[in-house]
Amino acid sequence: MSSNRIFKLCNFQINNMRNDKDNLIIKLSFEFALKIIAFSEKLRSLKKFEMASQLFKSGTSVGANAREAQNAESKADFVHKFKISAKEADETEYWLELCKASEYYPTPEESLLEECKVIIKVISKIISSTKGKN
Repeated sequence: MSSNRIFKLCNFQINNMRNDKDNLIIKLSFEFALKIIAFSEKLRSLKKFEMASQLFKSGTSVGANAREAQNAESKADFVHKFKISAKEADETEYWLELCKASEYYPTPEESLLEECKVIIKVISKIISSTKGKN
């Protein structure tokens, strides 16, 4: 899916403030979490427990907070939940890059890092677009 298409879908969702679970960021973050779980299990199998735990927590929290935002009590609450999701996505990107750079850890698939970057961009767009609404 192209970045332009992602941002159009994202804007549609923001403009309609959909409160269902069937939207772009929920889908992207859920699929990403499944891949993070798989990579975390790979790390665990190599006895890299600390890194596995860090990645598991931050990588699955991205979607959990995005999903929680779908039931926000206000616009401010919605933005706040997505800011938490953005922080978790940034942290996840850090751990993935650390694995990639370290000779002691397996290198994550490049697509995993790319998905993380796309999610960060989508969340950033959701936050900025929501803040811009009156």
